[in-house]
Amino acid sequence: MTRPLLLAAAALAVALVPVVAGPYYATLMLPFFGYGLALLGLNLLFGYAGLLSFGHALFVALGAYVAAALTGRGVLAFEAILAAAAAAAALVALPTGALCVRYVKIYFGMLTLAFGMLFYSFLLKFYPLTGGDEGMPVRRPRLLGQAFADLDKIGFLTGPFYYYALALLALGTLLMWRVAHSPFGLCLRAGRENAVKAECVGVHVRRLRLAAFVLAAVFAAVGGALLVVPTGLADPLLAYWTHSGNLVFMVLLGGFAHFFGPLLGALVFILLQDQVMSLTPYWRVVFGTILAVVVLFFPRGLMGMLDPRGARA
Repeated sequence: MTRPLLLAAAALAVALVPVVAGPYYATLMLPFFGYGLALLGLNLLFGYAGLLSFGHALFVALGAYVAAALTGRGVLAFEAILAAAAAAAALVALPTGALCVRYVKIYFGMLTLAFGMLFYSFLLKFYPLTGGDEGMPVRRPRLLGQAFADLDKIGFLTGPFYYYALALLALGTLLMWRVAHSPFGLCLRAGRENAVKAECVGVHVRRLRLAAFVLAAVFAAVGGALLVVPTGLADPLLAYWTHSGNLVFMVLLGGFAHFFGPLLGALVFILLQDQVMSLTPYWRVVFGTILAVVVLFFPRGLMGMLDPRGARA
């Protein structure tokens, strides 16, 4: 079966989850849409630019808190919320990224971790503004101008919101595919392989890395806004370093050498977490073992096992 047919079959299967699998698995899929968008951006930064961020959850939390702040003030149009989250992420990413992309390897990772923890501390300590450790409530938004007031929460989440989030992930995937396979994406890879040679042929490596950083932040913020609608709460733990670790885990699990690897990693992570957490409270031990096995024996992740010739596809 060709790749377009496989993708169409996968999209159809996801679209049929509310009908075939029922409300529980439909609501379980909702985090996948948010994380999928965030990981598309993170993989542009890591898989294509070669920069591993340990603080990417900062932008997921930023999008979540923008959604909470706006809905709390009566702005319920979800399109406006997404635009505001993207704009806020770009504004924050420009100065932080300008500093971070001056460095590579572990230095880049530690700087992003530092910024992420600074934002977590801000969310935790500025109680009058952020709600502190209690977080901020998120009201139900309107989708395309429709409030769907006749639906209860489950009906809203497994109906209109489910397909809205699925469409948003599909559009984000298409956009990121175009970016990754454009001359911009090619130049990012050139800078990843050899920054000095890339500069010699006219590639502005640092400028391109900053652009990738900002774009990754925008995708993460949009994903964060999606994540908090089902839970109804923007929590400071969204910015904590362990959340950033989960994002990195998903990328490695799916395979950063393949464009669709992070999406597969997010899906498997969410389904596996649900099953393991129902069996043992020590689910992080199980996940750590899985990550060690993947890194040691399957360095290209699950997608590398399924599509061994599909690197950078």
